[in-house]
Amino acid sequence: MTVTRSILLFVLAAIAEIGGAWLIWQGVREHRGWLWAGAGVVALGLYGFVATLQPDANFGRILAAYGGVFVAGSLVWGMVADGFRPDRWDVAGAAVCLVGVALIMYAPRSG
Repeated sequence: MTVTRSILLFVLAAIAEIGGAWLIWQGVREHRGWLWAGAGVVALGLYGFVATLQPDANFGRILAAYGGVFVAGSLVWGMVADGFRPDRWDVAGAAVCLVGVALIMYAPRSG
């Protein structure tokens, strides 16, 4: 259950952070207005709180692992929200990052 909870928290964190950054991008770069950008700031703040809910108590480990989730999640977000089509190298790179996440977060540790 702990691994499942951790994965769900990583997904929620990715939605908050990537979504927040996307909303700010839309508000500023796509001229959709400050309401979009403000919603992005709120979402980015929520990301910071979601990260604290991870069962592991090591900040550096959580953020390092989340970096891999962010890479893969950004590609997925781009596909869904903007019609981006990753090439095989994008997919391979994201897969490597997710393997890194699994090693950092879920590998057995002694003591």
